Amino acid sequence: MQEKDAKCCSHKTKERPEKEYKDLIHRLNRIEGQIRGIRGMVERDAYCTDILTQVAAANAALNSFNKVLLANHIKTCVTRDILEGKEGTVEELLEILQKLMK
Repeated sequence: MQEKDAKCCSHKTKERPEKEYKDLIHRLNRIEGQIRGIRGMVERDAYCTDILTQVAAANAALNSFNKVLLANHIKTCVTRDILEGKEGTVEELLEILQKLMK
């Protein structure tokens, strides 16, 4: 693993319930389709404001994905870690919130 990769990703994993997994994958598939659509618009020389409108929609979809993932994380991983007395969990949460709010 490269040093850069080690900084961005945790060694932790999480088994997600089927419903949560399917919801997240569905959202990501939709976002991926939006990005492919934007690429197609650029390739077809679409008008700038039309592309920007689609970029705004893709950004909104990513923000929605983040909200769902963050809520799931707090309800499961963070809650469990706090109950188990793991002190670093709140700091980890604060760090990721800082990244999300940039």
